[in-house]
Amino acid sequence: MSSEQNKTFFIETFGCQMNFHDSEKVAGSLVSQGYRQVQTVEEADLIFYNTCSIRDKAEQKVFHRLNDYKKLQKQGKQFAVIGCVAQQEGERIFERAPHVSLVAGSASYSHLPEMLVQIGRGERATGLDDRQTDETFETEFTARVSPHRGYITIIEGCDKFCAYCVVPYTRGRERSRTVESVLDEARQIVQGGLTEIQLLGQNVNSWADPEGKHTFATLLAEVGRVPGIRRVRFTTSHPRHFTRQIVEVLDAGPTLCDHVHLPVQSGSTRVLTAMQREYTRDEYLERIAWIRQAKRELSITTDIIVGFPGETEEDFHQTLSLMDEVQFDGIFSFKYSPRPNTPAITMQDAIPEEEKTRRLNVLNEHQREIQRRNYQRHVGQVVEAMVEGTQHKLGQVPGRTTQNKPLNFTIPEGVAIPAVGSYVRVRVIRAHPNSLVGEMLAAEPTQ
Repeated sequence: MSSEQNKTFFIETFGCQMNFHDSEKVAGSLVSQGYRQVQTVEEADLIFYNTCSIRDKAEQKVFHRLNDYKKLQKQGKQFAVIGCVAQQEGERIFERAPHVSLVAGSASYSHLPEMLVQIGRGERATGLDDRQTDETFETEFTARVSPHRGYITIIEGCDKFCAYCVVPYTRGRERSRTVESVLDEARQIVQGGLTEIQLLGQNVNSWADPEGKHTFATLLAEVGRVPGIRRVRFTTSHPRHFTRQIVEVLDAGPTLCDHVHLPVQSGSTRVLTAMQREYTRDEYLERIAWIRQAKRELSITTDIIVGFPGETEEDFHQTLSLMDEVQFDGIFSFKYSPRPNTPAITMQDAIPEEEKTRRLNVLNEHQREIQRRNYQRHVGQVVEAMVEGTQHKLGQVPGRTTQNKPLNFTIPEGVAIPAVGSYVRVRVIRAHPNSLVGEMLAAEPTQ
């Protein structure tokens, strides 16, 4: 290893946005301990692999990657496996990959400084989470990667135990942060020059005020009122805890984005019951009706799983009909895959892989047609776009609307390219199924 003041580290991250934000916080903690972050494995003394267990064969992929890293051990490098697969596999990782020095689940990240001392002495360090822990990972040292958006995890863990999901077993029980700690972090983000915040949680709207004074909706409103904030987003909501009050707050808060991500998973009540989702098709549609009754147009996106054990063709068609009824602006679609420790792994009537693939293709094409029509309605509108990148080879600048829709736009001749993180007014001139194309209005100043 390098001298104490020159230790370097590299983090490779897979999975959800919470994992990527966890990596930002882990990086900040390491920097506070005197480490320096580098951009390649070759430069690093300590290599972190932040893992996700949601997808099929996640464990195999982790061990394949660790095997690739093994050849670097001769160079004196050390290896750490963190995240969901680390929690799931535990000390078996040491057995299958003896060159790994540290294994830690997400609820153990606050103990990283002590674990770093251990591996610095040549010992192995293990941070496997107690499901009953009340600890949340809060640090004033966060190495924020995004140049335009700051993430805040307001609740960790999950108590839902959906039949297909491994998260409750890898991230532990729900632990909510205090209102003041969330607002303090929001203020720090603004002081750092960012104006968009995204609140994160496995079920973000399951957040429960430890002091009992606020609901998720009122917390959302408080974050939206932090001086300097232009946009506030949140993901992912659970339908069981989605309330009318959330819609009322969205209506009343101009800084709160016009977008709700509300995973449905299936349009069939029978399948939802088997999934242990805690709501019916009708209850989900009731929440959609609340959203549609808002004073402003709120974009709705969702998650859908096809091929859950026992899903019939009729069940699948109920999902397609729900898509027609709701008219989602976007979906994240998945084929069911069995995950360790979950109830669904023992269920009968498994759907053949080729049938799951067929259903996924049908679903995605169905949604593509819905989006083709939905996005077309924006043509001719003037909307605000946040600039998310620099001008690319087609002469367009990537941006995003408050409805979370990608909007790539051209810049009038003689007008300076707007800075990443600034806001511009754009006239939409063309629509694709997954994005909009527009022209920036010359007279509009950037932030």
